[in-house]
Amino acid sequence: MNAGFSLVLIILHHYLVASSCLQMRLRGREWDRPLHRVCSSVEDVDSLDATESTPTIPTFLPSLRGVDYVPLATMLATGDFKAADQFTRDNLIKISGAADKGRSFVYFTEVQNIPSVDLATMERLWLDFSNGQFGYSVQKRAWDLENGHFDNFIRRIGWTTTEDGRERKLKWFGANEFIYDVSKAPKGHLPLTSALRGTQLMKQLMAHPVWTQYDWRNYKDLQWDP
Repeated sequence: MNAGFSLVLIILHHYLVASSCLQMRLRGREWDRPLHRVCSSVEDVDSLDATESTPTIPTFLPSLRGVDYVPLATMLATGDFKAADQFTRDNLIKISGAADKGRSFVYFTEVQNIPSVDLATMERLWLDFSNGQFGYSVQKRAWDLENGHFDNFIRRIGWTTTEDGRERKLKWFGANEFIYDVSKAPKGHLPLTSALRGTQLMKQLMAHPVWTQYDWRNYKDLQWDP
């Protein structure tokens, strides 16, 4: 093999690597990593799509509201992200105190009543079983990157689509348009938070103190045993 042909193969190799990485970035899966890190090597490309060993369901799942989190852990461990999302949203109604008042939704003023313990338990399960792709703390990073601009935030995490050349929000009713496949959804896509009554609920969730109490980006290093 002559030197010229070898050079062509090397250039082609780097082009394919860069193209694969750019497509990942465009799909929104790696918006919180610098582009030079996403595309630094073939090993990086492989690691982004490789399925890591699934963590086991933890035995320590604390709750200040008496919630059993084993069902949520089981849903996430088996890849049933749609059911896990529903559990999470229903649980916010319970642990915020809204359910005790006979309501099926959370007022933004009730977010302060949500115990950090319960949010942390749900968050570590979401992070563990999605390999860091889903979770409120992931959304918090997107929120901060967009300086709390709601429209930019939902665009970044894939809650919008383009139809007939116009951008619109994904539909909640009828044919659900959200993505429950961790290999296809943009980073931070789940769990969902309804903005049908306004954006204040999302704003208050993102301002909850639990997101600054732990180093969620390095969630695998956090210790949770009692």
